[in-house]
Amino acid sequence: MVTGTVDLRSDTVTKPTEAMRAAMASAEVDDDVLGSDPTAFRLESEVARIMRKEAAIFVPSGTMGNLISVLVHCETRGSEVILGDKSHIHVYENGGISTIGGVHPRTVKNNPDGTMDFDLIEAAIRNPEDELYYPTTRLICLENSQANCGGRCISVQYTDRVGALAKKHGLKLHIDGARIFNAAVALKVPVHRLVQAADSVSVCLSKGIGAPVGSIIVGSKSFIAKAKRLRKTLGGGMRQIGILCAAAYVALQENVAKLQDDHRKAKALADGLSQIHGLKLDTSSVETNMVFFDVVDGSTVKLERLCKILEENGILVMIASSSSIRMVLHHQISDTDVQYTLSCIQQGVLQLQAEAYNK
Repeated sequence: MVTGTVDLRSDTVTKPTEAMRAAMASAEVDDDVLGSDPTAFRLESEVARIMRKEAAIFVPSGTMGNLISVLVHCETRGSEVILGDKSHIHVYENGGISTIGGVHPRTVKNNPDGTMDFDLIEAAIRNPEDELYYPTTRLICLENSQANCGGRCISVQYTDRVGALAKKHGLKLHIDGARIFNAAVALKVPVHRLVQAADSVSVCLSKGIGAPVGSIIVGSKSFIAKAKRLRKTLGGGMRQIGILCAAAYVALQENVAKLQDDHRKAKALADGLSQIHGLKLDTSSVETNMVFFDVVDGSTVKLERLCKILEENGILVMIASSSSIRMVLHHQISDTDVQYTLSCIQQGVLQLQAEAYNK
């Protein structure tokens, strides 16, 4: 029996657990702008240890984390970053790297599996001898998992190869690791190995692992020192952030282990959807906690109407494009919720087909 709302819009919608709320209430705090909040220091140190990087810094959001990282690596206005045309940085972050940092995005097509062709990345790197005419390439960005490609995972081997290419040309590599723990769990590799080639990583705490707020940036000590200054410039320097970091620390300790179950439920949801006439999806592409399905060409199923029917039944989803819907699993979605969702989608599709037939 499902009670309440089944919220599949994103894994950002999770509510703090009782353990998180208790940790927040009892957190030891101080002024983090002055560098003295002990709970923030504990969280940052733990994430740096897990990622095997020298240092870390807490920021309010993943967007700020990516912006800071790009701007640290591209200190000179007119620098250029190579990144995927479907990447979160390019599509969903308000063009901040350009409008705030004066950094030019040079996009490379993302393949369906989230990668960019290696040869295309190398071809996009500017020749330093041509800098009179073109921006100067400073940075390559990857995203793992790749959300707009269905939550696909980028392998260690691919990441290492891009990292080697960056070093060959004197560039830096940043990984937008908003769901890096999901990728590590799905690939069955330690998360530190997945980011070994990266000079910096932004790790979202409020997505897959379910903390209420925040992201962590990791990198070298000198990188983080510059990041801290930029965080202050952008208004991200906060005072007693230990209250937020306490909840994130609980999420880190308790919820990474739940990601495999989120992936299992996503696969079950995808398998069920593939059996519904009028819908289509590639079940083999469901690697983590994200499920995208399309409406068959010429179908009588209209996405807006289907979403409305689902909402009336207490299920919230997100339209991803003119022909597809996105659903994201998280630790507060049960197996019962998955089965209820499948039942409601099946009934909704049948209702829409009947309405079209009776017109």
